[in-house]
Amino acid sequence: MIDLVWLIPLLPFIGFLINGLGRNILPKSLIAGIASLAVIASFAISLSIFFNFNSDQPVIVNLFDWINVGSLKIPFSFQVDQLSILMLLIITGIGSLIHIYSAGYMSHDAGFGKFFAYLNLFVFFMLLLVLGSNYVIMFIGWEGVGLCSYLLIGFWYTNGAYADAAKKAFIMNRIGDLAFLLAVFLIISNFGSVTFIDIFPKTLGIESNGTVITLITLLLFFAATGKSAQLPLFTWLPDAMAGPTPVSALIHAATMVTAGIYMIVRSNILFALAPLTMDIIAIVGLLTAIIAAIIALTQTDIKKVLAYSTVSQLGYMFLGLGVGAFTGAFFHVITHAFFKALLFLGAGSVIHAMSNEQDMRNMGGLKKKLPVTFLTMLIGTIAIAGLPPFAGFFSKDEILAHVFQHNKLMWVIGVIGALFTAFYMFRMMFLTFWGSFRGTEEQKSHLHESPASMTMPLIVLAILSMVGGFIGIPHALGGHHWLNEYLTPIYGLSKDLIPALSLDHSTEFMLMGVSVLGVIVAIIFAYVKYISKGHVPVSDETERLALAKISYNKFYLDEIYTALVQKPLDSLSRFLYKVFDLKIVDGIVNGLGKGAVEVSKTLRLLQTGNVGFYIFAMVIGIVAVLIYSFINI
Repeated sequence: MIDLVWLIPLLPFIGFLINGLGRNILPKSLIAGIASLAVIASFAISLSIFFNFNSDQPVIVNLFDWINVGSLKIPFSFQVDQLSILMLLIITGIGSLIHIYSAGYMSHDAGFGKFFAYLNLFVFFMLLLVLGSNYVIMFIGWEGVGLCSYLLIGFWYTNGAYADAAKKAFIMNRIGDLAFLLAVFLIISNFGSVTFIDIFPKTLGIESNGTVITLITLLLFFAATGKSAQLPLFTWLPDAMAGPTPVSALIHAATMVTAGIYMIVRSNILFALAPLTMDIIAIVGLLTAIIAAIIALTQTDIKKVLAYSTVSQLGYMFLGLGVGAFTGAFFHVITHAFFKALLFLGAGSVIHAMSNEQDMRNMGGLKKKLPVTFLTMLIGTIAIAGLPPFAGFFSKDEILAHVFQHNKLMWVIGVIGALFTAFYMFRMMFLTFWGSFRGTEEQKSHLHESPASMTMPLIVLAILSMVGGFIGIPHALGGHHWLNEYLTPIYGLSKDLIPALSLDHSTEFMLMGVSVLGVIVAIIFAYVKYISKGHVPVSDETERLALAKISYNKFYLDEIYTALVQKPLDSLSRFLYKVFDLKIVDGIVNGLGKGAVEVSKTLRLLQTGNVGFYIFAMVIGIVAVLIYSFINI
């Protein structure tokens, strides 16, 4: 089956071509069927490869020779190993569910065919990103998902704010992508190749924290901050909620934003040789996790809460990477894909029932009207809060255990962030599903559960959110951590450089107990405030406390970026336009033109039509030539 790996990205690409060309001709049912079946077929092939792959070495499937320039050879080939197989299952598995969900969610949208074409194209590029056997193919997929993100975020482009959000995402991603390109150039100049199986063995003997390896890894990490929404490039992701909800679930919860984590795990030997970069990754990840969690505490838009939750959870993944918990970080990628896709799709079901209302202050009391949505979202909320035995508990606990071993202060801050997560997620649930309905009578009359095409994916994801953590049960709880054993071949070169978890079982039990107890306290606090006291966030900005106002306004980061980056660049652009462009560049060009005109006007006077004058001018010319010749003898 490995020889058929090329079909996995090809099938969604064919779906894109068919739906893209036939978007105005084909019936909606056929469009949804083609798009969904293309991804489901890719999932089936991925599943077959997963069950039949038993090699400790990566298998390279060479499609064709692509670039040969001197000694640099870049084949167009795919690498099949444990890491790429798991990513294939996540992308195609979650992608299949989201395609099925979208058939119901987008059923009344005029751009139905175009939407599914974009979804298929996104899946194609994401699969290319994780299958590529070298950094150049990875970069093609990297850029492709950025393009599709732009197209899908701005899908309803007639709304100016949505179009601006798409442009913001595109530009901020390009900033990180420049760093990726620079890293690739450095890799070529120092390793003479971009292919993983050529580069990684050459790292043997390289000095730890060397200048070149540190610079390469810093550039790769900066690329990841753009794609995976870390400080300082995370502000695009909350605005990306402008796109349809299935887009939020697919791109900004389960797949695209995890590309940075995948890239670092894939390059683990490079990062293991750069402890300085690892420390920076841990600090940036921790800051991102805590800042995004604080912002989420006061948001009133249900999708914005989930967006900042995504940023925060991505921060935890990078925190794990920074302290050497590569498997723990990737474990959280998997569990996060389950419960965050579930929560986004559940939010889409709520918005669908509420006639496109997203403000939680106008919701309330929905659990009776939307029982399936309520129950599945509750499961997702428990999972992300980190209560056992749901999926989020195991992956987050593994990251925090490694953080505790690395730095106790970081662990304390990480636990505080986990408590914030539990509080704002249950705050979202209580405001949405408990209490009395706060919307309009018209909205109340239209409340209904979503169709089966939308609720079935919710149920599947809810089940995965409950049992998904069992692939990584720690030894302290009697498990053998299947995921860690499965991914062991990926760390063959770096196993001696990555710190192993060496805590005794009693310490692990203590860490679990503190985390779980803190989460329960946070949930109780949210219950008392939003259920017992019936608190509803205020609408008037002036009534908010100072700290709440800072949180609600996202630490004014957009305003700070506008003041420090956008306005100076705008001023510089205006100066260059008015002074350099208009006066210097245009001045020189226009001056040359005017000079030529004036000289022509003067020379025109010589054309008198008088033959005697012409003979006189000819004689003067002859004399001048003779004098010149005489001087140069």
